[in-house]
Order: sequence, then C-alpha cells, then structure tokens
Amino acid sequence: QVQLVESGGGLVQAGGSLRLSCAASGRSITRYTMGWFRQFPGKEREFVAARSWSTGSTPYADSVKGRFTISRDNIKRTVYLQMNSLKVEDTATYYCAARGGSLSSLKEDDYDYWGQGTQVTVSS
Repeated sequence: QVQLVESGGGLVQAGGSLRLSCAASGRSITRYTMGWFRQFPGKEREFVAARSWSTGSTPYADSVKGRFTISRDNIKRTVYLQMNSLKVEDTATYYCAARGGSLSSLKEDDYDYWGQGTQVTVSS
C-alpha cells in the first residue's frame, strides 16, 4: 500500500508560481510511476504530468508544457509539481497518483493510489 498526501496548493495571481508536493508513505515509491492529475468543477479528472521511475519518461499535457515540471526525490519519497506562469484556467484540484511499473500512463484508470487533492486557485 502507498499513501499519498499533497500539499502546496493555495491562491496565487496569474503569472505566479506554486510548487505542489506529494509525500508518499507505506511502500517505497522507487519502482512506481508517479503522476499528477487535476479536476475542474463538474469535470472528469485530467492528466497533467507523469514521471516514470526507470525510463525517465516525463509526458505532459499540452496545456501545461513549458510551464509545469514534475520531479521526484525517491529518498524523500516526495514528488513535486513546479507550476510557473500560472493561468486562471489552471484553477483546479490537483491530485497525486502512483502506479506500479515504468509506463508513464496518461490514463487515470492505470493508477493504483491517489492522494486527497490540493486546491489551486489562480486569480486574474
């Protein structure tokens, strides 16, 4: 079992930055692919970014490419999402997720463990 807890969300002005953290406990996440998803009110969760534990693959959603960066520190058991040049349309609840294996899947159903989410609000 892997437990995930996100933090770092909050209110920021458009153009600003936030860094989300996802702390993992339970099993080591060394051999897990880690992902970030987000959910807008009334919508399905959508893929944001992922990072494979082995291949180094880091796919990003087109909407965040060049602005967001996913990274991981396996010793600290923490995954980060650095979000720069934030836009009002980035306002959402952000979720961290983990899946066994090296494939950096973009599909929500491929992930086994989820955090509770952290709210990011970007004001104009």
